[in-house]
Amino acid sequence: MAHHTQFGAFHNFCRDTGSEFSTLPVCNLFHESPARRGQSPWFEGCNLVGIPLSGGRHLANLGSIIIAFFAIVASLYLLWRSDRKKAAVGRREMQFFLMGYIIIEICEIFTIGGFPLNGAVRRAFSAVHIAAIIATLWILMMNGAVGYQLVDDGTPLSIGLIFGSAAVLFIGTGYIALDTGFSWTTYWDSALDAPNRTYSLYILYQLVPLVFLVVFFILETVLVLRVLGEVKPMGYLIGAALLFAIGQIFQYAISVHICSRTNGAINGGMFETLFTLFSVVCIWQFWSSITEDDWPMAAPGGSTYT
Repeated sequence: MAHHTQFGAFHNFCRDTGSEFSTLPVCNLFHESPARRGQSPWFEGCNLVGIPLSGGRHLANLGSIIIAFFAIVASLYLLWRSDRKKAAVGRREMQFFLMGYIIIEICEIFTIGGFPLNGAVRRAFSAVHIAAIIATLWILMMNGAVGYQLVDDGTPLSIGLIFGSAAVLFIGTGYIALDTGFSWTTYWDSALDAPNRTYSLYILYQLVPLVFLVVFFILETVLVLRVLGEVKPMGYLIGAALLFAIGQIFQYAISVHICSRTNGAINGGMFETLFTLFSVVCIWQFWSSITEDDWPMAAPGGSTYT
C-alpha cells in the first residue's frame, strides 16, 4: 500500500538534522540498527565532522556535550533550591521533573553528543533518551495539575500516581525504542528502511510531548490568571514556551544550514540544548514565583501558595 503522507516517517527529519550524528536521538535507532549491518547509510544530510581524534575517529557536538554537562549541574542546584522550599506546593513533584531532565541530559551527552561509541551503546542511550523525554514531560504536565490540589501534593498518593504513571510511559516507550533499534522481535524492522515509517515512535516522540506541553501551559495559565488572579508569573511561563520553541527551530529547521555553513564543524544540537536549558530554568522560576509570594487567594482544596 502506497503512503502519500509523511505522517509516521522520520526519513526527512533524520536527513535534515545530520547524518552520522543526528540532533534527533530517534535517528540513531534507524542508522545503526543490527538489521542494517553492512548496508550503507541513506542519510543525505550534512555530515557532522567535529574534532578529529586518533584512528580516524571524531568527537562531534562538543558544544552540546559541554552545555548538557552545565545543564546537569544547574538542575542539581535547582533540586537543592527546591528542597529548601519546605512549604512550597508541588516541591517533590517539581524535583521529579528536574530528575527526569537530568536523565535526559545525561543521555544527550551520548546521543546528540558525538562520542565515538559502539553502535549498540548509542542505540541503548538513544532509547533511554526518548523514553526519558516522554516520562519527564508527563511529569511536567502533572506538575500543572498539582497546583489545583485535587490530591494533596507531596503525599504518597500524589507522588505514587505521578511516579507510577511516568514509569509506565518510560518502560513502554523504552521497550518500543529498544526493539526498533536492536531488532529483538523484528516487529518494527520495516521502520529501518526509508522513509523510516514507525507510527508508534512518531506519535510517542513527535506528537505526545507536544500535547503534554500544551496541556501544562493551559493548566498553569488558568491557575495563575483565574485562581491566583496574577499576571506577573506569566512572564516566566511565556518565556519558557518561547525559549523551548526557539530550541526546536534550531533542531529541526536551522541545524542542517549551520552544519553546511561550518563545513560540518557544528550543527543546531548545541543551540537546542542551550535554549532547552533556559526554558527549564524559566519553568522552575515560574513555579518558584507562584509558591514564594503571599497570594491573596487560596487554591481549591484549601492550600495556600506561600
